[in-house]
Amino acid sequence: MSNTVAGAEGRGYDRGLILGFTMAESLLLVVFCLLLVTAAIISKERQRATEAEQRANRAEQQALVEGNDAERLKKQVEEMRLQLAAAGRDQTDDEWRELVLAKKAVEELAVKFSDDNPEEIVRKVTDMLEDYRELQAANLAQKRIEEEHLKALAEIGRLRQELDAKAKELASIETPSKPHEWPPIITLSEANNNYFRSGSAELTAAFAIKLNSSIADQIASNLQAYGADIVEVIGHTDEQPISRAGSNMDKNAIDVLLAHKNVTSLEPADNAGLGLARAISVANVLKSNKSLEGITVLPLSAAQLILPGDTLTSGEAGDVETRRRIEIRIRRRDVAPQ
Repeated sequence: MSNTVAGAEGRGYDRGLILGFTMAESLLLVVFCLLLVTAAIISKERQRATEAEQRANRAEQQALVEGNDAERLKKQVEEMRLQLAAAGRDQTDDEWRELVLAKKAVEELAVKFSDDNPEEIVRKVTDMLEDYRELQAANLAQKRIEEEHLKALAEIGRLRQELDAKAKELASIETPSKPHEWPPIITLSEANNNYFRSGSAELTAAFAIKLNSSIADQIASNLQAYGADIVEVIGHTDEQPISRAGSNMDKNAIDVLLAHKNVTSLEPADNAGLGLARAISVANVLKSNKSLEGITVLPLSAAQLILPGDTLTSGEAGDVETRRRIEIRIRRRDVAPQ
């Protein structure tokens, strides 16, 4: 072969050899790229499978929780139905209201548990529990208020009964229905040795001693027994005229009553004045007695007008000892209307 042909064949062989290596390398490169792509696809699919498995696990757990909640709710509903059946027609309005609220709560829970977000479910349940606690607290407060109201009504009823009883007791004291319920009148007549000096208001020694002892004790006992605080001392005379030209009663009566002057300074000119003078004399003795301390003693005169036994005289002249007397009456103080 000529050199020209041989050179051409050598160059062709060299080109073929170089092209063969290039194609092999290209094929390997393509295969390697395909392997990388396959590995990437497999890795991505594995990641997707892992994520899907995790989602499946979470969904299974959530379904388990919701299944437990649903089962618990079913039990509560069943218990409520059993209670409703047992209660029958005798259930009160409050119990019916509680059942309605319970049913509403179950329905709200069913709606709220349908949420896919666990955190949102927890928040809603927490809010519902808080509302339930507030409702329970309000119900307890209302029951306490109702109980206190009932206690107050009972106390008012008891106080009214006591007030009625006290009113009846007071009425029975203030308005005696029988004559013997009035305090007795103490009569001190000259016929029973209760003397004054003739024509004057001066007490005898024996009369003064009796006033300060047994008579004062009797008055004090009657005052306590009848709840009285007034002692009236009434002077009575017979119808014999007094032979004295003038009287100093207007001038000295108040001074004697206030213990500024002695009773012997009194000079009455008629029976009215004599009765008052003797009443003042007895009143001063009683006022100074310790057993009658704080009691009001009022001296009064009936002169010759009233006979023993509270009978008006029709004119009975003469020396009559039973008419010359002191009457002591006790009573309660009159209270002026407001």
